[in-house]
Amino acid sequence: MFDTHAHLDFDEFDHDRDELFNEMEAKNIRQILLPGVSPDLWGKQLAIAQQYQCYFALGIHPWYLPIDIDAALVQLEQHIITNQTNPLFVAIGECGLDKLRPDFERQQTLFEQQLHLAKKYQLPVILHAVKCHALLIELLTKTALVQGGVIHGFYGSVEVAKQYQKLGFKLGIGGLILNPAAQKLHKVVAELPLELFVVETDSPSMTPINQLEKRNTPLILPLIIEKIAFLREISTVPILEQLNKNALQLFEL
Repeated sequence: MFDTHAHLDFDEFDHDRDELFNEMEAKNIRQILLPGVSPDLWGKQLAIAQQYQCYFALGIHPWYLPIDIDAALVQLEQHIITNQTNPLFVAIGECGLDKLRPDFERQQTLFEQQLHLAKKYQLPVILHAVKCHALLIELLTKTALVQGGVIHGFYGSVEVAKQYQKLGFKLGIGGLILNPAAQKLHKVVAELPLELFVVETDSPSMTPINQLEKRNTPLILPLIIEKIAFLREISTVPILEQLNKNALQLFEL
């Protein structure tokens, strides 16, 4: 299994990271992608990616909006250039837009520049999108990224999903699918082609509603796979095979 979005470099995992990776291996969770969120955290992120042989992306999350956007973007491009030959470096992100957070205009400036870097260096993007699908689709249409990317933590209608599909994007399906009230997401997963999806956990965040432990981990991936299989009324084997294929194709692995 491939968790295409897990922040296992975050402090929440410092006390038991070795143990968690051992548990993941026992559950056949062998591939992890660590998204970047801030220049201040890239050093630790890259060290952990190297230590545990995780794939990683480099980007600036809208929650970590830097004071000096231009300087942060210079740092990002320097890191992209430095890691161009690193086989573990596979994408730009996590970047995007969040209408629930302040400084939306500055968020958009930062995001658009990261899209341009993704296009310049021919890399897919990992996108954070909250309350802004229409604008995001407009910007992605304008930028026309050949490598596409993934809409992280997708929650939208079938119609919105199809628009992302036309732009060459995958949809990241995580713990939200385990929520019985997430009917809109269930409909998307049940009706649209399986080739459109990748699975993720956003660990340590986005903990499923029925999970007792506050911290989320990639160990919930089998539950996500089972739920997708249930919604599509087929066994988990072809589901897992196609989802892994989707991730490998997207990140050119």
